[in-house]
Amino acid sequence: MEDAVSLTDAPNGKPADVSMIRKLLRMRETGLIAIILVLFIVMSFASPYFLTWVNMRAMVMAFAVEGIVVVGMTILLISGGIDLSVGSVTALAMVIAGWLFLNGVDPWVASAISIAACTAIGAFMGFFVTRVGLHHFIVSLAIMVIARGACLLGTGGRPLGLFTLPPEFKFIGQGSIGPIPVVILIFLVVVIGFDFLLRRTTMFRKVFYTGSNEKAAAYSGIRTKRVVFFTTTLCSALCGVAGIIYMSRFGSAQPTFGIGMELNVIAAAVIGGASLKGGSGTIFGAILGAVLLSVVSSSLALLDVSVYWQDIIRGSILLAAVSIDHYLVKKRA
Repeated sequence: MEDAVSLTDAPNGKPADVSMIRKLLRMRETGLIAIILVLFIVMSFASPYFLTWVNMRAMVMAFAVEGIVVVGMTILLISGGIDLSVGSVTALAMVIAGWLFLNGVDPWVASAISIAACTAIGAFMGFFVTRVGLHHFIVSLAIMVIARGACLLGTGGRPLGLFTLPPEFKFIGQGSIGPIPVVILIFLVVVIGFDFLLRRTTMFRKVFYTGSNEKAAAYSGIRTKRVVFFTTTLCSALCGVAGIIYMSRFGSAQPTFGIGMELNVIAAAVIGGASLKGGSGTIFGAILGAVLLSVVSSSLALLDVSVYWQDIIRGSILLAAVSIDHYLVKKRA
């Protein structure tokens, strides 16, 4: 009798193992993992260079720093916002820190000032969204243009060569601890930390409530404007962190860096399950979306597909992801 009970301990009377398997199969993350594995198998036969250590390292390094921005974008999308300025703000972080360093400021101090400036930009956007009442789309679009213009104005449109950066600073973007690059370790700390906060803390649970139904959340006592302000500021702050890592990795500040980054970041978050209407999404799913886009980009490059076709394919993937998200939202409603 005890054995019979243990086999059907699921609430609906079905075996627990079967219920768990069905739950896993319904998760979007499971489907993404399956797609990524299929791509790995196909590309291992299509190109002998795909599974090499050099290519794997390049792929991981490519999406790791951008993945930090994906984390910020995912949390912002869950709260019901969106940020089109992430690429420009990331470039501006590089330019500010690089310009300060070339003018005699210690690189660590310059980096701290740069991240603080990016955080202030996020707070500026949050003010216009929560106090003035403008939409995230409009505010972030304006900041995207302003930040890019500031990058070009501060550099004259030319990259800033930072070849004299000290080795201990370059270690952030170029060094390794054992076989693992420091960039990957920073990425893992950010992902694991914010994933835990989003799942386990009351403050970040309010992000979901705000994105699901802001009016209902406000009636229940949640200060929704404060939540939106916080998520907007956090996204820009993480862009600042990513910009500093990029500067350390490449040893330069590129004023045109990050053009089109917002497409990749939003696509990764939406593919991973973050809804453009707010209220849903996971850090793990968004990172899987970033991995998928990185694998697709690497595959297209190895197959010698034209860069113009790569843009078309990435845009098509984003359109498909948004369409699927819209269908799922309607189905849940």
